[in-house]
Amino acid sequence: MDLSFGQNTARSREGVRHYCNRFRSFMPDLMSIYAPKNRMRMLLLAGAFIALVAVIDWVTKPYLSLGFLYLFPMIIVGGFLTRPQIVGVALVCSALQESFSNLPPSEAITRLFMASIGFIGTGLFVSEIIRKRQIALEHVEEVESQIKLRQEAEEQLRILVESSPAAIVTIDASGQILLANEAAQQLLAPGAKTVVSLDISEFLPALQGVVQAQHPRHFRTALQCRGRRANGEVFLAAAWFSTYQTMLGPRLAAIIVDLSEDLRDREDLSLDYLLKNARILMSAVSHEIRNLCGAVMVVSKNLAKLPALQNNEDFAALGTLIAGLEKLSSMELQPAGAEQLRTLEISSVLDELRILIEPAYQDDGIRTNWHVENDLPLVFGERYGLQQVFLNVTRNSQRAMQTVQEKVLTISTQVEPDRVVIRFEDSGTGIRSAENLFRPFQRDAKAAGLGLYVSRAILRSYRGDISFEPRERGCCFAVTLARVPSDDELHERSAAGEHTTPAH
Repeated sequence: MDLSFGQNTARSREGVRHYCNRFRSFMPDLMSIYAPKNRMRMLLLAGAFIALVAVIDWVTKPYLSLGFLYLFPMIIVGGFLTRPQIVGVALVCSALQESFSNLPPSEAITRLFMASIGFIGTGLFVSEIIRKRQIALEHVEEVESQIKLRQEAEEQLRILVESSPAAIVTIDASGQILLANEAAQQLLAPGAKTVVSLDISEFLPALQGVVQAQHPRHFRTALQCRGRRANGEVFLAAAWFSTYQTMLGPRLAAIIVDLSEDLRDREDLSLDYLLKNARILMSAVSHEIRNLCGAVMVVSKNLAKLPALQNNEDFAALGTLIAGLEKLSSMELQPAGAEQLRTLEISSVLDELRILIEPAYQDDGIRTNWHVENDLPLVFGERYGLQQVFLNVTRNSQRAMQTVQEKVLTISTQVEPDRVVIRFEDSGTGIRSAENLFRPFQRDAKAAGLGLYVSRAILRSYRGDISFEPRERGCCFAVTLARVPSDDELHERSAAGEHTTPAH
C-alpha cells in the first residue's frame, strides 16, 4: 500500500518532535528547582536567607550594606508565590535593607522606593519567566500527546484500509492512482505489478471523467460503471467516491466493489421467476380455454345427434379440432411438493417490505401500523416470491385508499401451531363481490386481473395460501405460510411415523 500522502505528515511529526527536544535541551537544569514538590523547602530557604542577610547587615552596618543580597531570595520566591505575595516580600526586604543600612536618613524614602522597585521587578520577572516556561512545557506535552494520538489514528486507518474487502483508491487531478489497498490490487490487476502511479482510465474510465470535471469543494455520490482489469476482463463496478481539495490540487477517494456476481445472481433469479410466472399465466389461460372447450364439446355432442350432421366431414373435423384444443389446454401448474422447499425468516422479508412501501405510502398520506411479533418462526417460501405477493397486496390497498378520507394500512402477524398468518387490513373502499376474487382475467379488475391469482399460485407452491376476510369497512387479506417444525417437533413426528417435508 502506498502511503506517500502520509510521508509529509510523518516528516512534520519528526520536525515537531525535534523542536520539542531542542526546547528541553535549552531549558536550564535550575528550572527543576521550581517544581511544585519543592515549594515548601524553597520558601523556607528563602526565609532563612532573608533572616541571614538581615542579621549580617545589622552586624556589619557601621561598615557596609548587604541589601543587594535580598535579590537572591526574591529570585527564589518569584517562582512560587503569587504577585501580591511577591510584592509583600519585596517591601519587607526593602524595609530590612533600609533599617540596617548606615546611610544618611535624608534620602531614606528615595532609597526605599528604588529598592522596592528593584525587588518587586526581580520577583515578578522571575515569576513571569517560570509561568511562561510552564505554559511552554504544557504545550510541548500536549503536542506530543496529539502526535501519539494521531499516530494511533493513522495506524488504525491504515489497518482499516488494508484489511477492507472493498477496493479503496485515491486519485489526483490527472487521473493517476496515488493509493491502492490490497483489495484494489486484486480487483484491478490480480497477479500483476502494483496499480499505484497508473492511470485510472485503464481500469475505470468513468472515474477519469469525474476527477477532471468541475465540482464543488466537496462532492459525494455513487455510480455503476463498466470496469476493466489489467488482463482485459470486463466487470460491473459500483463506486462510492468523494472529492476533496489539497495544496497540490483536487483529489478523489473511491471505494469500488465488483457487482458482476450479484448481477449474474439477480438475472438468474429474475429469469427463474419469469419462467415460474409465465407458467402460472399459461396455466390460467389454459384453464379458461379448457372451460370454453368443455362448453363447445357439449354443444358439439348435441349437434352430433342431428341426422343431417351424422356424415358431415366438416363437422367431424370440427370435433377433432375441439378435442385437440382441449388436449392442448390441459396444462396444469404442478405444485412444488416434490421439490425441496426453502426456509426463510419472515421478519426480514417484512422489514424489506416496510422499506419498499413506506415512502410511497407517505407521499399518498397513508399511515401504516405494524404489529409484527418478535421472534417469528421460520416458514417455507422464497424471499423473491413472497415479496411479489406482499407488494401486490399492498399496492391493491394503496389504490383502494386513494378516494377515502382516513387512510390506514395495518399489517399484523399471528403465530399458530402449524402456520404463520400475515394480515393486510386497509381502510379503503372494500370489495363488492368476493366470489371471483382469485380468478384470472377479472372484468372489473383495475389492472390485468391476474395479481391475486398469481399470488395464490405462488403461495400454494410454498404450501401456503391467501384468503379474503370480510370486514365492515375496507378489506383484509390473510397470507398463510407453513411453519418450519422445530427439532423437537420433528423428533416427535418421526417417532410417530409421520412424513416431513425436507427443507434447506
